[in-house]
Amino acid sequence: MSKTMTSKVLVLTGYGINCDIETQHAFKIVGADAERVHLTDLISGDKKLADFHILALPGGFSFGDDIASGKVLANMIKYNLGEDIREFINAGKLIIGICNGFQAMVKMGLLPAFDGDYATQDVTLTFNDSGRFEDRWVHLKSNKSSKCIFTKGIENIYLPVRHGEGKFVAKNPQVLARLKKNNHIVFQYVNNEGKFAGYPHNPNGSVENIAAICDVTGRVFGMMPHPEAFQHRTNHPAWTREELPEEGAGVAIFRNAVEYARERL
Repeated sequence: MSKTMTSKVLVLTGYGINCDIETQHAFKIVGADAERVHLTDLISGDKKLADFHILALPGGFSFGDDIASGKVLANMIKYNLGEDIREFINAGKLIIGICNGFQAMVKMGLLPAFDGDYATQDVTLTFNDSGRFEDRWVHLKSNKSSKCIFTKGIENIYLPVRHGEGKFVAKNPQVLARLKKNNHIVFQYVNNEGKFAGYPHNPNGSVENIAAICDVTGRVFGMMPHPEAFQHRTNHPAWTREELPEEGAGVAIFRNAVEYARERL
């Protein structure tokens, strides 16, 4: 494969997606050519997914979380762009879904995609155990054995969550066992000592404290916390009390993707 000078990122927007500008900015500050594209422009063919190296499904409240968070968006993408998405993945390109984007990805079957099947749903994200919208910062611990491209070099990270349906659930014990055995699990919620803990450290009651997963290639990735919401030290809740690096920790996730695309695509 020839190396590209500039990684081109398609940041999906429309129908209640509302973290698209922050996501676009996160990609831009690490050197990508990031463009916000309305879903209807992809479906109509005015914009071609194949012209991009990275697809980002940002957070928000697509279709007002009608039916279930991400479900309508998932169906619109799956039944209008399913073949384009599969070709995009088969070409070695990258996909990231954040919060509502992650919800849409699991509900259209893009994750965990056992045996390369990107159309069957094996997991979901459902109502928080607390029965309320959770808006808080959480500690995450990475799986060192994960192949995830986006989290290379990240051991621990502190990021905000803001969701009402973030509880990760597997269809059955066999699916959960396979997620663990094949290292699909990327991030898990932990306390500030790096140990697994319940609420509020696990803000939604996710099984095995799962906060993020990827496919077997490590190129298709979804997470509930918001890395695009920690781009600068002033985003951190303790920025006036602690000495922090100028760059927010969330930026590393976008940099990893852009560097991979620049070197491989």
